[in-house]
Amino acid sequence: MGADRRRYGQGRAVKAPAVLGTLALLLTGCASIPSSGDVEPVKASPPGESQVRVYAVPPRDKAEPDEIVDGFLEAMTSDDPDFAMARKYLTKQASRNWQPEAGTTVLSAAPDPAGPTEPSGTDSTGLTYPLYGDRIADVDSTHAYEPITPIRYNGAIHLVQQSTGSDSKEWRIDRLPQGLVLGESDFQRNYRSVNKYYFASGENWLVADPVYIRQRIDPTTRMDPVTQAVKVLLDGPTNWLTPVVDSPFPAGTALQKGTTSLEFDDRNALKVPLNGKAAGAGREQCRKMAAQLLFTLRDLTSTPVGQVELLADGSSLCVLSGDQAEEFAPDRTTGRLDHPYFLDDRGRLSLLEARSDESVDRTHVIGPFGNGDVKLGTVAVARDEKHAAGVADAAKSLYVSSITSDSELGDPLVTSNGARAEDRLSAPSWDGHGDLWVADRDPAKPRLLRFAQGVGAPREVAVDGLDGARIEALRVSADGVRIALLLTRDGRTTLQIGRVERHGSAADPKVSVAEPQSGAPQMETVTAVSWAGPSRLVVVGKEEGGVQQVRYIQTDGSTSAAGVLPGLNQVTAIAAAGDDRQPLVADSEDAGIVRLPTGANWQTMVDVGSSPVYPG
Repeated sequence: MGADRRRYGQGRAVKAPAVLGTLALLLTGCASIPSSGDVEPVKASPPGESQVRVYAVPPRDKAEPDEIVDGFLEAMTSDDPDFAMARKYLTKQASRNWQPEAGTTVLSAAPDPAGPTEPSGTDSTGLTYPLYGDRIADVDSTHAYEPITPIRYNGAIHLVQQSTGSDSKEWRIDRLPQGLVLGESDFQRNYRSVNKYYFASGENWLVADPVYIRQRIDPTTRMDPVTQAVKVLLDGPTNWLTPVVDSPFPAGTALQKGTTSLEFDDRNALKVPLNGKAAGAGREQCRKMAAQLLFTLRDLTSTPVGQVELLADGSSLCVLSGDQAEEFAPDRTTGRLDHPYFLDDRGRLSLLEARSDESVDRTHVIGPFGNGDVKLGTVAVARDEKHAAGVADAAKSLYVSSITSDSELGDPLVTSNGARAEDRLSAPSWDGHGDLWVADRDPAKPRLLRFAQGVGAPREVAVDGLDGARIEALRVSADGVRIALLLTRDGRTTLQIGRVERHGSAADPKVSVAEPQSGAPQMETVTAVSWAGPSRLVVVGKEEGGVQQVRYIQTDGSTSAAGVLPGLNQVTAIAAAGDDRQPLVADSEDAGIVRLPTGANWQTMVDVGSSPVYPG
């Protein structure tokens, strides 16, 4: 991504590719570097040029109003410390009032200034430049990303002429939008998504909380990316996740004053200096604090984090290695190479295991789900891989059975009264607590149901904000605090991510789904979804006027070009493991049960089958 300005005029940013790219050209003898000549403004950068840097320059003497507007918009896309060059385009008062760290408005393309409107009324001397564009997301002061269905952005920049101390006057900006306004490519060039981690409320495992930090040194804090990640973790969870997570860091804990850089040593270990508020943390509390840091920092390093040592006022609090932190992993099955399951042409549950010679072993599970006693239509395997839940009888009945020992098929846990199969039970899903979830799509009585530990009577789960929409499908996260819902309304199926809240006693919690938020607003319809990691989903859907595509989406709704996967036709189901070493598995009406190994294209595993799933 590069500078994304659409209005060419007199923009003044300078683009410089990364040093490594220049060195590569020199070594191959394919380019030379000019030793003279003027610096020229450049605008849009080629797609994929992710290491482009934009260097802001100050306004020239006697700059025209158009130049001031263009120059300031370009300067906002730079890494200039405290946006010092951008502030040179502002009046002194506007510079004092402008807070670029207040948040970021993301547009589909760079803000496009129209020509100035005519002065009128009390504004008889200034000029107003309307800014236009399609607003697609906001990033708030807590670094949380919120996508929105594209709407027109209507901001404005106002200029006045101010005295420079001589007889002349210069145009400067005296009113402007608060925060930053960036085109999508400039946003992706300057920012990166990282997961910070907190503990599921009352539990001993971590939950990913995605936020955006600067790719390089933050202009306002002067912190490097590692230090930024530590700071946003210590600042606490994002507002949406706060009700369902805890942080063991003592209140007021922050980095030691003046810390702007944190570096790993040659053993990939990191010392993190904290202020005195952390000094009272006990050993087990400190271990959990260190685990939060270890998992947060994993997104920023290409090699595994060796260990983290926490210090308070210069004294060591505790040390935790990467291996020791695994007991707090978001998905306790991560690291165990789970294999996918599927239903064969007779509705029997089978395990799929790819061999080194690229052949595939298919083994029916033990018990009624594997011996043909019941013909299943959809299935979910418990995360411990000892039990499975299956929907049978044309989506009418939900059963649970052991898949490790032979047993009789018991009575169904629930039966739907819907008239048609598509109006009955959805595919089931297991959460990290061992609870089983399913949606009854009966138009006369639609409801979301939960079975504690996969047994007993169904407990109805209230869902905020359905407004007449029907739950078509669902997938609960491994951490148990988020649920992906496919909701149908007016013939359109959309993806929503809800927060799973548990109140009351641990033995008999009252469970509800709160504040569903759009997971893929850029897609007109979504047909399948699966969790693909702590804060990532893989979805199958279509953008307006587009063809079906398979792509990765963050739980905050953000996407990247790298998230688009190789094309596959007529996909009806998708499954991903918590461990990204395992391939995606899909059901394609054209190709059967297929897999997508890393760096390869889709490969057929089974010609005829359905309902591919990983445990969960």
